[in-house]
This record gives sequence, C-alpha cells and structure tokens, in this order.
Amino acid sequence: MTTDDAAPIARPTPERRWPMATAVLAAIVLQVITPHAGRLKLWWVFPVLEVAALLAVIVRDPGRIDRRTRQARRTTLVLIGLLTVGTLGALVVLALDVVDKSYSNVGATALLGRGAALWVTNVVVFSLWFWDVDRGGAAERAAGSKIPPSFGFPEEAMPDLVPDGWIPRYPDYLFLSFTNATAFSPTDTLPLRIWAKMTMMVESVISLITAILVIARAINVLPG
Repeated sequence: MTTDDAAPIARPTPERRWPMATAVLAAIVLQVITPHAGRLKLWWVFPVLEVAALLAVIVRDPGRIDRRTRQARRTTLVLIGLLTVGTLGALVVLALDVVDKSYSNVGATALLGRGAALWVTNVVVFSLWFWDVDRGGAAERAAGSKIPPSFGFPEEAMPDLVPDGWIPRYPDYLFLSFTNATAFSPTDTLPLRIWAKMTMMVESVISLITAILVIARAINVLPG
C-alpha cells in the first residue's frame, strides 16, 4: 500500500468549554454557600476574583477550545491559581477551627459542611491542573501537538474501542482527579511524568487531611 492509499489520520475535535466552566462554577458556588462561621471576614474576595477570571477565560476562547495563544493560556492559569490558593486557604482555616478550640467557636455542622465542600473543591481544582497541563492543554491536544503525554489513559491502550482521533477531555481528567482523591492512588489512568506523580500525591495528601479533620470532628461530637 502506498502512502497515497493510506487512510488519513483523524484530527481530534476541539472540546467545548462548558464542562470545565460548569466545574469551576460548582466550586465557586460551594465556596459561597458553605457556612461562613470561623472564616476570615473577606472570604468573598476569592469567589469574586474567580468569577472574573472565569469570564475572562470564556471571553478569550468561547465555544470550542482551539485558540493556541499565550493570553488564553495565562488567563486559564490565573483562574486555576486562584482556585488553588482558595482551596489551600480553606484547608488551613478548617484545620485551625478543628484543632484549636480557642480560635473560634465554630459549630460541628459548619465544620463538617465546610470539610465536605473542601473535598469536592479539591477534586475540581486538581482536575483543572491535570486538564490544563497535560500535553500542553486542551488547545494543543486538539491541534495534534507532539507534546508528550503526562498521563496514560486506558482508551489509548484500546484504540479499537474508541473513535478515531480520540483525545482526553475535561471529564476524563475530572474522573482521574475523583478516583485519585478517593483511592489515594492511581486507578485506571497512570501518571507518566514526575510533575503528574507529584501533583497527584499533593491532591491525595489534601484529600486525606480533609478526611481526617472531618472524621476527628465527627468523633468529638459523638455522645460519650
């Protein structure tokens, strides 16, 4: 068979923005609706900044994600960075409220609710990191960039079971983040790069600490 007779390689279809935007909005809503007792007085600053950054991301690259520009990439990184700082700050405040009773008189219901919201937000934040850094980001993956992958997905080991031109999309990274936060280890998707391994380790640590804090508080409120 000559080169002219070979079947053309299917080019991946750029993914849509709405799955990622929905996840970000869910994380922001959790920050707003969780009990505010024990928080800093300016807790609302991060949700406002995150909404502004999300709007900037959508304006720069609406619809399908196919613009390979530095401005679009930087705006996305700013959004993820804000979510990351907010998550780490919430973890610190939660730890203080649980272990230091003199820090504030926060009720058990507020602490348990914030712990659950923090765990979910942690999953969303790291799914965004995996999604935006792996293979250069969504736009680079859709363009067929030669950047080496950082994760090995099972679909790539079974190409006959997926459509031609398959590439991982945001829901794949969300599932990866959820299973890593739940099992504290890789499940069906394996990290191939050092940054991916270290990032997954950090997510597992945050998830484990959050679970320990919530469980410890739950035990303390149980009747003796």
